[in-house]
Amino acid sequence: MHPVFIFLSTMKTTSKYGFDNEKYLKIQSEHIKERIAKFGDKLYLEFGGKLFDDFHASRVLPGFQPDSKLKMLSQLIDEAEIIIVISAVDIEKNKVRGDLGITYDVDVLRLREEFMNRGFMVSSVVVTHYNGQASTDAYRQRLERMGIKVYYHRIIEGYPNNVALIDSEEGFGRNDYVETTRPLVVVTAPGPGSGKMAVCLSQLYHENKRGIKAGYSKFETFPVWNLPLKHPVNVAYEAATADLSDVNMIDPFHLEAYGKTAVNYNRDIEIFPVLNAIFESIYGENPYKSPTDMGVNMVGYCLSDDAICCEASKQEIIRRYYTALCNLAKGKGTESEVNKIALLMKQAKITTALRKTTTAAKERKEKEGVASAAIELEDGTIITAHTSDLLGPSAALILNATKHIAGIPHEVKLIPQAMIEPIQTTKVNYLHGKNPRLHTDEVLVALSMLSLWDENCKKALECLPQLKGCQVHSTVMLSEVDQKIFKKLGIGLTCDPVAKK
Repeated sequence: MHPVFIFLSTMKTTSKYGFDNEKYLKIQSEHIKERIAKFGDKLYLEFGGKLFDDFHASRVLPGFQPDSKLKMLSQLIDEAEIIIVISAVDIEKNKVRGDLGITYDVDVLRLREEFMNRGFMVSSVVVTHYNGQASTDAYRQRLERMGIKVYYHRIIEGYPNNVALIDSEEGFGRNDYVETTRPLVVVTAPGPGSGKMAVCLSQLYHENKRGIKAGYSKFETFPVWNLPLKHPVNVAYEAATADLSDVNMIDPFHLEAYGKTAVNYNRDIEIFPVLNAIFESIYGENPYKSPTDMGVNMVGYCLSDDAICCEASKQEIIRRYYTALCNLAKGKGTESEVNKIALLMKQAKITTALRKTTTAAKERKEKEGVASAAIELEDGTIITAHTSDLLGPSAALILNATKHIAGIPHEVKLIPQAMIEPIQTTKVNYLHGKNPRLHTDEVLVALSMLSLWDENCKKALECLPQLKGCQVHSTVMLSEVDQKIFKKLGIGLTCDPVAKK
């Protein structure tokens, strides 16, 4: 029999947003235009984070659309061109993006295609940290065969502290000059550590030699400089970058220059004296008095409901904590990462009990004695399920949730046992699998087939889009297959760091 579900809350709520996305699109593009005008001919804008698919921002700022930054840039599309940066070290190591599971070199092509499909001009690819690597030369040849311009930027001994060497023909002067034609040059990359800032600074050196007035600015969504240091939105950023050891700090240069408190993070603050020296060496003066001055981020002006953003950020911190715990259990993470997020939770007075599905799933496990899962629907209803001989907890949960949304009585069996058993036989006897229970993808395929003649299955299947944005917790770590299904459905998933038996 299918697992029974329970309701822990049936309080009706409505979707609320804490971020004004339309205001953001307007004032952010205007601010960038102002920054371009400040420098005259050209602005190199380093983009930290993701230009699109920024799901972290949309989770902590409800109302922020994942492609908001790209939509904002679309308002400057005729003035902008994009340079994609990748490190030769990452090419050599076949570095993989954790969220997509693809290597950085492949992601460069994906990003280029995505930008071009949206009408943006992608002028070139810059390979940084070049030192004659054969893999990089092969990559360059591959791109050039596709008609893509590729430039090399070399390793500079003593970078970033040896300013005298950096600002010379033996430093930035040895780098290829990247040809650009538009007033706004957006510099982005598949991930951190690619060398975006060095590319911008190298270009400033070369532009100055050619008599072109060019400037540099940085776009980092987080931390939000004009929110308090310990605001949950900023704390959530620290949790998200726990593996990078980023720490939010009060910008001391900004405080000294203006007497005003602004939040930045340790890497930008630590590098500012070096940047200051490089700017002064190239231009004779630095137009910026602080690392915060370099930024153009206007997100902090667009929060429409602080309480909603605070609550969403606390939930994100908890999700990051569970992710770190599971990564550690799988041998992919570190104790320091877990401990850092745990400390952030303690400082913010957050516990995992704040995540309702966590409490519900654990209560169900306590009652049934087996692995369980819980989902919180959009209206606040919480539904649980537990593992059985036929279904895993996640597969059972999907069936229970869609039945509830579709108004189908629980006693109605969507997938008959007679259909499940042959699938189990195939999995175990023919495909030599160890787990006979159906995964979520197998349940959805069976549901799809049955929907051709069963009206209840059809109704349940049509409710799947309503699961987008819902939250799930499992008392065991789910298989990669189940995790991918939840991600495709747009469901936020956390798991206890416990392996399936």
